[in-house]
Amino acid sequence: MKKAVVTLMVLTILSKVFGFLRDVTLSYFYGASGVSDAYIIAITIPTVIFGLIAAGISTGYIPMYSRIEEEEGDLRAKQFTNQLISVLILASTFVLVLGWVFTEPLVRVFAKGFEGDILQLAITFTRWSLFGIYFTILIRILSAYLNYHKQFAVPNLIGIPMSLVVILSIYISFVFDFAVLLAAGYVVGLAVQLVMLTLYAYKHHFRYRWQLDFRNQYMKQMLIIAIPVIIGTAATQLNRLVDRTLASDVTVGGVSAMNYAQSLNGIIHGVFVVSITTVMYPMITKMATKQDMNGMKKALNQSMVSVIMLVVPATIGAMIFAKPIVELLFNRGAFGEDAVNLTTSAYFYYSLGMVAIGLRVVLSQAFYAQQDTKTPMINTAIAMVVNILLSFILVRSLGIGGIALATTIAAFFTTFLLLIRLRQKVGKLRLRGVMKSTIKIVIASSIMGVVSFLFYSRITSVLGLNLALIVTVLLAALLYAFLLIVFKVEEVKALTDKLGTLRIR
Repeated sequence: MKKAVVTLMVLTILSKVFGFLRDVTLSYFYGASGVSDAYIIAITIPTVIFGLIAAGISTGYIPMYSRIEEEEGDLRAKQFTNQLISVLILASTFVLVLGWVFTEPLVRVFAKGFEGDILQLAITFTRWSLFGIYFTILIRILSAYLNYHKQFAVPNLIGIPMSLVVILSIYISFVFDFAVLLAAGYVVGLAVQLVMLTLYAYKHHFRYRWQLDFRNQYMKQMLIIAIPVIIGTAATQLNRLVDRTLASDVTVGGVSAMNYAQSLNGIIHGVFVVSITTVMYPMITKMATKQDMNGMKKALNQSMVSVIMLVVPATIGAMIFAKPIVELLFNRGAFGEDAVNLTTSAYFYYSLGMVAIGLRVVLSQAFYAQQDTKTPMINTAIAMVVNILLSFILVRSLGIGGIALATTIAAFFTTFLLLIRLRQKVGKLRLRGVMKSTIKIVIASSIMGVVSFLFYSRITSVLGLNLALIVTVLLAALLYAFLLIVFKVEEVKALTDKLGTLRIR
């Protein structure tokens, strides 16, 4: 493995910063309003419709590409990629036509609380955003192709031009009072991403040519692997659908508040969890193919500790400073006090589940690497049932926060189940070291949280709320790093030494 996780994190942070500026721009000009709700629903619909297929296909693509390359050579693997892309273009066209025909029923399913002008606006937005399905699926395949060839940088940077295009479209749509440019900007941003990936894939010896072979044995085998992932992803999307539907009933702006809260958590997930698993997945896939179970277990343990080490302090920080963070990043323009309170509630409860969600991704990839996609599918289905039941119960007493808390509880429960199932499948995971490190990490994070809260309370009157928060976060990071060294968390030194030898191309 020649790519540095640390460098990948830096690149992801850069991309996430621009993505977050995009969300801040939307909140500044449109706040938590009917327009922003309609826009968010419109870009959610194509993600649910075809994003789940893209997730399944891209998950199965890497192990299948590796197998074809091993059995028949690199040229045959690239031909398989061409055939796959051609099939997906046809499928995208079919889905697009259906989406245009049934746009209004789709919007009503996703946001049954929408009526009148907001409903019509959401329908218009959705008809534009549906064109993005072409780009979304091709982006996933080309990103997987580049990741397999150890080219992680560009797939993690394409979010920057996407965000810049969307930011520009938000500004222009507001200035000229032409809201449809919001959805158009989203599609143009996806197109720019695809152009970048296509050019970079061309540089790395991929040439797309229209090829169709429905009798291809590898295509059939990959579909067998992909179908459970698609079903599992569909269950996840159904969760989000229920969450957003309930949120649209709670209050106007509820969908937007949940979206902003998820964006905050998405930064932590994308920077830490995705960076780790992006590098880990091809590595453990090769180990599983070679039946190197000891190597795979060791890599899994290291990945779990890394996720815990990076996400636990972020969770504690989010719990303590939920409202100051939301105020710092969103409280301007049309984003008023009511929107702050809604977003803070969702953010607090979503944050509680960040560790569980991160670990579930790591554990799921351990199954995918062994071409077992059924177990994660069943696990996701359980999560869906638990989440939906709890959402209906908790929303009554906690509102938006109850919906987020249901997601958190479901994440912890199903992560525990997945861990048990993995142990049954591969034998003892040797988790004693993981538990030892976890205890040290939790203690260090707790100390960091207490000190940070006391420090923040003392300096707000001197520096002001926003500057005090920034200074406190920097102090907390330094204190946490120091405590990890003092507590002799072994993975810190091991991870630093290992990553220090890597460089990114």
